[in-house]
This record gives sequence, C-alpha cells and structure tokens, in this order.
Amino acid sequence: MKKLSLLLLMCLHLGPLLAQDKVVYHFDHSESQGLRGLRNIRNQLEAAPDTKIIVVTHAQGVDLLMQGASDKASKIEYAPLISDLKGKGVAFEVCEYTLKNRGLSKDQFILDADFTPSGVVRMTRLQSKEGFAYLKP
Repeated sequence: MKKLSLLLLMCLHLGPLLAQDKVVYHFDHSESQGLRGLRNIRNQLEAAPDTKIIVVTHAQGVDLLMQGASDKASKIEYAPLISDLKGKGVAFEVCEYTLKNRGLSKDQFILDADFTPSGVVRMTRLQSKEGFAYLKP
C-alpha cells in the first residue's frame, strides 16, 4: 500500500512535466497578425514539434482563412503556409458569429478551415477547461 501511494504521488507530480504543450493562437486582425502569427506557429513547431496548436479566428482575423488571402506588404499567400501547418497538426477555426455579422459564407474559406459557433467561447474553454496557453501574435 505504501509503494502504491508513493507511485501515485510521483505520477501526480510528474504528470504536468510529461504533458503535451497546448496553445491557442488568437487572430482578430489578419492584416497585422497574419504573416507574423503563421511564422510564430512554424517556429514553435520547429522548436517543439509535439505541441498541440489551435488557431481561433474572429472579427477581421477570419480574413486570414479566406480564399485568395495574402499579406498586403509582401504579397505572400496565406493558404500554402496554412496548409503546411495543417499538415503538421495545427487546427484553424473560424467564428460563425463573425460569418453572420459580416455576411460571409463558409464557401468563401479555404478547405483547411474548420468552424466554431463562437470564437470567444472556444478560446475561453480551451484555456479554462483544457489547459491551453493563450498567445496573440
């Protein structure tokens, strides 16, 4: 019994050290966050490839995931960068409230985009219930 208690105590202390890093990236303005944020994600995965990353977009951040979207200054298209990150396990989500408020439809977005009813609620739950760290590029 004593050994079992000791083993359980060790597991409780080591659990957080062995857990996978989880991060939610918040994009609400693709023009200022787009390229920089995608590069941040790429760099994070290069340094810690097992990190679970979910990108949640709302407001003007959803523009990042629209077909044909690109960085205004460099003219670099976002879709190939996003597709590469999606291939590495990154999830990209679009807020459906934003779609409604801006009169957008799901077919205007790249195939790599998923949808969530509320971006703000999604980020809140990822942080409070699932232990995700929060980053806003």
